[in-house]
Amino acid sequence: MHPGGIAEIAALASVTLSIFLVMNPFSSIPTFLSITSGVGRDTLRSYANRAVVVAGVLLFMFIFIGSPLMSLFGVTMESFRVAGGVILVLMGAELVFGLKMSKMSEEKDAPWIIVATPIMTGPGVITAAILFTQEYGYAEVILAGMVALIATWALLRMSPSIVRLVGVNALSITSKIVGLLLAALGVEYMFQGANEWVAMYWGTASALML
Repeated sequence: MHPGGIAEIAALASVTLSIFLVMNPFSSIPTFLSITSGVGRDTLRSYANRAVVVAGVLLFMFIFIGSPLMSLFGVTMESFRVAGGVILVLMGAELVFGLKMSKMSEEKDAPWIIVATPIMTGPGVITAAILFTQEYGYAEVILAGMVALIATWALLRMSPSIVRLVGVNALSITSKIVGLLLAALGVEYMFQGANEWVAMYWGTASALML
């Protein structure tokens, strides 16, 4: 295979895995089962279908309007990368330490909406979508998002069987590992954004001084 093709496949796999980790269906499964307790199997699968559709709409919407929205408010990609890194670090801390820094509705009438957002497509996924689109382009991020959503959809639909098979403790451990990976990814974003910001503004200031 051509080296360029291998690089493209590796980049696609990296983006897909990153979006999937930020969605973190492993931590969503216990919440999903909790807020859908008492419903039938068909209803549970219907909720999973709706949750993934809504999450996908939000994800793809921010893929397309994220950058124009940043331009509208005068936010640079360097600053957004740092802010996104902070969000991912906080998300990782939530998962690792079991913290709850974001409010979540307790309503029972539309549990699939709660799963769709903020659980699946929250600030972390929106941030990742915008950053990856800037770096890799629309087509690659859209494809990666579709793969991540399909994998998440499959896990949600099979969530009762998964919990019976591996148990809640195994899901909790997996979620904490994902939290560590998210925190590390967030730190990378923060360092990259800070370096780019310093290079851009410090370089400009040096040129003006000369």
